[in-house]
Order: sequence, then structure tokens, then C-alpha cells
Amino acid sequence: MTTLQAHETHTTAQLSNDVSPLSLRSAFGQFPSGVAALAASTDRGLAGMAASSFTVGVSLDPPLVAVAIQNNSETWPALRDSDSIGISILGEGQGPIARQLAAKGIDRFEDLDLEVHGPSIFINHAALWLDTTVYAEYPAGDHVMVLLQVNNLADFTNIHDPLVFHKSQFRNLESN
Repeated sequence: MTTLQAHETHTTAQLSNDVSPLSLRSAFGQFPSGVAALAASTDRGLAGMAASSFTVGVSLDPPLVAVAIQNNSETWPALRDSDSIGISILGEGQGPIARQLAAKGIDRFEDLDLEVHGPSIFINHAALWLDTTVYAEYPAGDHVMVLLQVNNLADFTNIHDPLVFHKSQFRNLESN
């Protein structure tokens, strides 16, 4: 028996053609991710959002990261027009900040500990800061895939472990 055959005989999972938004959200929640806060001072005032659909290491030359933004985002147009966008990879214990930045109809920056560098805004006590500019945007269904070029960075992972989003909950890394 091959390794594949042996594995097939021990699995109870069945593939399903249910790819509804609810099923996909649950399935995609199985993949742990970091949580990014995107923020900038814009012509319209401060703009910010939280994103768990963030990818580092898209390219090293040029240095690119990516984020998926919903097409109906009211925040992205203001961020897109900014000269630069600060990205803070949130650290342990910053789940409430992510929820605040994702909320609608409130002052998303109220009582946040911020650091301002030009138009880029960063969240203090984050694990990583990336100062970025928009490199390209690509349609991706009900989202737009945004590539951002990294111009400057500050790495705090020796001080703050990153926050992890998994199964719709914020979690902390456990050190072994």
C-alpha cells in the first residue's frame, strides 16, 4: 500500500461542494494569520483598518507585502490616496485594538497609543512596523489584492510576540 493509499483509508473527511461564504469563512479560519493594522493621516483625516488577510514576503526585490481589501471598504480609498501607509503587525494583547480598527461608526483611533512618521501611523507595542506605499492593485472577486512596497521597517519581535488570529479568535503564541 502506498503512503497516499494508507492515508486515504484513515481519513473520515469528505470533500464538500458547499463553498458558501459561511462555509468558506469557517474553513479559512483554520489557517492562523497575523493581524495587520493599516493606518495613515490622509486628506480626509486619520484612516485605519485591521486586516488578517495580510501576506509578508511576496517579493524581496522589490520588497513587497500584500493585503486583500473588500471592494466595499469605505476606508481603503482614503488610505490608497495617502503618500504612505503605516502597517503595524499587532502584538500579544492587542486584540481589542484590532476590533476597534475594524469597527464602523466610531473613532477608530480613540485612546490608541500611536506613533506618527509623516503620513504613516503606527500602533505602539506592535511586533513589526512597515512603512509602505501602494505598488499595485488587482481585482480579486469581492476584494482587491493590494501590493504594498516596503520602504522602511522596525522589528520589535524580540520585545513583542505577534498576535495570531485563528478560528475567529485572537490568540497568543506559546513559547516552548
